[in-house]
Amino acid sequence: MAPRREIAGALETGDRVSAEQGLWLLTEARLLDLAELASMVRYRLHPRRTVTFLVDSNPNYTNVCDTDCTFCAFYRKPGAAGSYTLSVTEVLELVGKARERGATTVLLQGGHNPALPLSYYVDLVRAVRERFPEVTPHFFSPPEIRAVARFCGVTVECVLEALYQAGQRTLPGGGAEILVDRVRRRISPKKGSAAEWLEVMEKAHRMGFRTTATMMYGHVEEPKDVIEHLLELRDLQDRTGGFLAFIPWSFKPGGTPLARLVETRPSEARYLRIIATARILLDNFPHIQASWFSEGKKTGQLALEFGADDFGGTLIEENVLFSADFQNRTSTEEVLYLIHDAGYTPVQRTTLYETVRVYDDPAYFRGRIGEGLPQVENCSSRIYWQARKAGRASAGRRGGIS
Repeated sequence: MAPRREIAGALETGDRVSAEQGLWLLTEARLLDLAELASMVRYRLHPRRTVTFLVDSNPNYTNVCDTDCTFCAFYRKPGAAGSYTLSVTEVLELVGKARERGATTVLLQGGHNPALPLSYYVDLVRAVRERFPEVTPHFFSPPEIRAVARFCGVTVECVLEALYQAGQRTLPGGGAEILVDRVRRRISPKKGSAAEWLEVMEKAHRMGFRTTATMMYGHVEEPKDVIEHLLELRDLQDRTGGFLAFIPWSFKPGGTPLARLVETRPSEARYLRIIATARILLDNFPHIQASWFSEGKKTGQLALEFGADDFGGTLIEENVLFSADFQNRTSTEEVLYLIHDAGYTPVQRTTLYETVRVYDDPAYFRGRIGEGLPQVENCSSRIYWQARKAGRASAGRRGGIS
């Protein structure tokens, strides 16, 4: 039986797709067939044509870091020119500005700063919860948690417990990069092993935190590494159920040492393959997030036809990729328009995917056309179905679109 038919049969019966089948999907399946298979999983989990999004901001509390990741243009060594650390008061000012613009979540991350005590992180969480109870403090990735434990001479459990007692309930999934040690030794040798990233997440889940999971691809990894990354996440989710969403994004080389080893930037098709393969393999993940931010707005729209059900956050502030000469900005109004233009009903959510507002009144969008909203030439649904028609017509001649 052909791999596509085997996989389609497994999806129809609810059976799990194997590592070998996942590798075939990522590397050999026709792109539009892959979209169709991913959509089977997406609509089984989320039958309605709705797409969620988050109004959020992603400021940084420090750029001081001792970890020297080769893909990062943001960090500065301790004591270096241009290094900074914000006070709790200064972070609160950023949170307040984000809240004024409608943010319900602030994703706060920074470098691994040896000078900061555990009390600094706890005070940040407690102050945000007290001053802005309507804002979710989505703070500190697993490598940051490990760094705080190392600098302060305490256990990871101690750090997580202190944050939980201060009122934090979610963690961002940053620092995963590729969960294969051979790759990590090349791009971030000081950041810890794949097992250590997974250990922090498992401990957090068992303590009651809900988290996301990320993947940074498009550098020195191989297709088999992407599959191994996804299967590590799937195995942990089987044990804990603590992941809310998976978020892949491509490496941005500007100003980074790793750029010397990366000859080409991954294509939009590569991103769509990863989104779709992730949706199929991560059958126990509630959500797959499309990234208008890292991959472009039209590609973000297309990802909604390849298994993604979430459009990510509005990112009122973002500095890490900006430091790598990558700039992309949007607004809540534009996100609403992009989702609507792609043929879906926008649903604003919280970090925990609770519904804030459903934008299901067509008049809302009719009244705003021509009022400064972007005019996207071709929405993702039109692009997708035009490509699918062309792919079917020419499949026998050139093997379809890939």
